[in-house]
Amino acid sequence: MKKDKVLGTKKWFYWVSIGVVLIIIYKLLDNFTGIGDWIGNLFSVLAPFLEGILIAYILYTPCKKIEKILQKRKNKFPKKHARGTSISIVYAIVLALIVLIVTVISPILVSSISDLISNAQSYYNAVISDAPDLSITPFIQDNILKPLVDWIQNVDIESWFTLDRIKTYLSSAMGVIKGIVNLFIAVICSVYILAQRTRIVNFINRFSKAILTSKGYNRFQRYFAQGNAIFFRYLSSQMLDGLVVAVITSIAMSIMGVKYSVLLGTLIGISNLIPYFGAIFGVALAIIITILTGGWQQALIMGIVVIVLQQVDANFINPRITSSSLKVSPLLVMFAVTVGGSYFGVLGMFLSAPIFTLIKLIIEDFVDERNKEKNVKIDDGL
Repeated sequence: MKKDKVLGTKKWFYWVSIGVVLIIIYKLLDNFTGIGDWIGNLFSVLAPFLEGILIAYILYTPCKKIEKILQKRKNKFPKKHARGTSISIVYAIVLALIVLIVTVISPILVSSISDLISNAQSYYNAVISDAPDLSITPFIQDNILKPLVDWIQNVDIESWFTLDRIKTYLSSAMGVIKGIVNLFIAVICSVYILAQRTRIVNFINRFSKAILTSKGYNRFQRYFAQGNAIFFRYLSSQMLDGLVVAVITSIAMSIMGVKYSVLLGTLIGISNLIPYFGAIFGVALAIIITILTGGWQQALIMGIVVIVLQQVDANFINPRITSSSLKVSPLLVMFAVTVGGSYFGVLGMFLSAPIFTLIKLIIEDFVDERNKEKNVKIDDGL
C-alpha cells in the first residue's frame, strides 16, 4: 500500500510539474511579444515544408495503392520503379484535375458570379413586385434581400484603384509570388517525403523507442495509427463527398432550370465539408439567391429537392464513401465545430471533428485504464 501511495504521489507531482511548466511557457509567450514574433517567423519559414508534409500525407494512400499494383506486375521495369512511377501517376492525376478546374469549371463560376452581381438589383425588384401580398415579404425585404442587394450594388469599383489600394495590390502581388515559390517548394518537399517515406517512418520508430518506455512506445504507435486512420478517412471522405454533393445538386438544379446551378451546387458542396452548420449555411444562401433569380416557387422546390438529396447523401452515399464513421455523438461534433471555428476559423471547423475524436479516444483509454487499476486494487483488498 505504501508503494502504491508513493507511486501515486510521484505521478501527481509529475503532472503538476508539467502543468506548471506549461503555465510558465504560456506566460512567457504572453508577456514577451518578441518570443511570439520569433515563433511566428519560424512557422512562416517552415510553412512550405509543413505544406509539403500535408500534401504528402493526403497523397500517401493513393501512391501506396498504385505502388502495390505495380509491384504485382510481372514486368521487371514497373516492379523495380514502382514507387517513382506511382508518385508520377498520382501527381499527373492531380495536375489533370487542376487543369480541368481552371479551364472548365472556373470560367463558369466566374461568369455566374459576374452576372449575378450585375443583375442583382433587377432580380430584387422582380421578387418584390411578384410577391406584394405576402405578410412575410416586408421582413424578408428589409432584413435579408435588401441588405444583400445593397451590399452587392454598393461595391465601388473606382475605390479599388486608389494609390493606397495600388500599393496594397503590389504587396499582395509579392505575396502571391512568394506563395507560388512556397507552393513549388512544398510540392518538391512532398515528392521527397513520398519517395523516402520508409526511411522517415523507420527513423520515427527508432527515435520513439529511444526516448519512450516500452509502454509509452506502444501507446504512441497505437495513437499514431488510430490518428492517421481517423484523419485520412475523414479528410478524404469529406472531400470526395463534397464533390459528389456538388455534382448531384448541380445536375438536379440544372434539370429544374435554376439559374447559376453550377455556382450554387459548388457552394453547397464546399459548405457541406463543414459538419452540421456548413450544410445549413450553403442551402440557405442558395435559396436566397434562387429567390432573387427564379422566384419563391422555384426556390421552395429547389430547397426541398436539395434537402432530400442531402438526406440521401447523409444516409446512403456518405457512409459508403467513409466506410466507417467517426463514431462520436452529434453533440461532440457540434461542440468541436463551434470551438474550432471560434479559434481557428473555417479550417478549424473542418479539422475539429477528427481532432476531438482522437482526443476522445485518448481520454477514454485513460479512464478505462484508471478504472481497471482501481478495480484490481479493490479486488486485491477483498
